[in-house]
Amino acid sequence: MTVDAFLDAVAGVCLIAGALLSLAAGIALVRFPDVLSRMHAAAKPQVLGLLLVLLGCALRLRTGVDITTLVLVGMFQLATAPVAAHMVGRAAYPHEDIRRDLLIADELADHLDRLRADRSEEAEAPPPVRTP
Repeated sequence: MTVDAFLDAVAGVCLIAGALLSLAAGIALVRFPDVLSRMHAAAKPQVLGLLLVLLGCALRLRTGVDITTLVLVGMFQLATAPVAAHMVGRAAYPHEDIRRDLLIADELADHLDRLRADRSEEAEAPPPVRTP
């Protein structure tokens, strides 16, 4: 077996494993019960699946320009997916879209209670009188 054939076989394994992880992430997005679970499924296996697909493509293509492009795609994905998942979680938290019984530690509960109290005080306070 030559080196090229071996690298092609490893590339095929990486491509199939990455595709299966991405498929699992897509199924989890449909099947999981709440936003936080779906957010986890969208961020973790999807990114690993994409990285495996990129690795498979890099092993198959083996040119400098292609590998550079694939590395950039992987870096941007690693930089943006966790941030996007965090922002989705923070946006969904104040609403009733999450199951609080599944949370182990609810670190934002005190902050959310303070925000709700401040908003209710603002709603009850009379409007300020403006003098000319």
